Amino acid sequence: MKDQTTGAAHAAPSLSHQYRAFVFKRIFWLCIFLTALIVSFVANVITGPAMLSFVDVVTGILDPETLSGAMKVIVFDVRLPFAVLAILIGATLGLAGAELQTVLNNPLASPSTLGIMHAATLGASVAIVFQLDQYGLPENYIVPVFAFAGALCAIFLIQMLAGFYGATIDTVVLFGIALVFALDALVSLIQFVADTDSLQQIVFWTMGSLARASWEKIAIVGVVFLCCVPFSIRHVWKMTALRGGEDYAKSYGVSVERLRMLVLLRVGVLTAVAVSFTGVIGFVGLVGPHIARLAFGEDHRYYIPGSILAGAFILSCASLASKSIVPGIMIPDGIVTALIGIPLFLALLISQKRRG
Repeated sequence: MKDQTTGAAHAAPSLSHQYRAFVFKRIFWLCIFLTALIVSFVANVITGPAMLSFVDVVTGILDPETLSGAMKVIVFDVRLPFAVLAILIGATLGLAGAELQTVLNNPLASPSTLGIMHAATLGASVAIVFQLDQYGLPENYIVPVFAFAGALCAIFLIQMLAGFYGATIDTVVLFGIALVFALDALVSLIQFVADTDSLQQIVFWTMGSLARASWEKIAIVGVVFLCCVPFSIRHVWKMTALRGGEDYAKSYGVSVERLRMLVLLRVGVLTAVAVSFTGVIGFVGLVGPHIARLAFGEDHRYYIPGSILAGAFILSCASLASKSIVPGIMIPDGIVTALIGIPLFLALLISQKRRG
């Protein structure tokens, strides 16, 4: 009896030590991700036709009066909005992809899976082809507004159909696939009837670009992102339980159908606001969560922040590469993320297979 008591006493400190080591390792990786993001952000601000030194950038941000008029415009009106929007859009898509992969129990799920990006493309195409800015609507925001409206329509359509037929994984995915094909057909039809200038604008929009970054767009995306994050944090325990399977989550009192509908709504809003200002940027919402999963596992207390940081880092690096590959030319960020994302995603799959 005494030996059993002694064994239990030794087991408790051991479990406590293991848990502390577990938490420390996750926090350590979060710090690594955050440091990498800060480095990419600074490099993004420094890099450009007018090369700035690290000291100039830091000093100028802390005390703008030290900069000349031209340098102040470059830093605060060009470089900073571009770099900040890259981080915000990447974080938004990373969060959306992470939650979508969990609720659909599909590691290949991304914000484009349910047709939300395709619906945004349709909305943007309608605004461009029919030149709706001629009717007194604001020129700078007419395309983003219609893209956002198209994405929201896709969200509510999926929510309505899934709610009617049951919010199971198969139902949601099948509706999403059907919606993707239908929207692609409509976009192709609009491109077929579009004139040369409109067609060029549509094609450029589908490539995805941060070139028109502004503080107003940053404020809008930032507000939506910050409004969604608390709800994501609130659901971390339920989402972690859901990774064990629907039956496992239900045994802990989780309403799986309700949780899935809430998460799909949140993912839809995040994706809609992201693509409405930048166009279609792929692979960020797919690769970012995979990187976070390798570092943090399935515990959503760390997996969600990790996905946010990973998505932000990927798009920050992509935006840096977009203006560095060809001097004087800014390649659309959607092209760069695809070029970076494909080999990176394959490397992650190979790494996971070796671990498995």
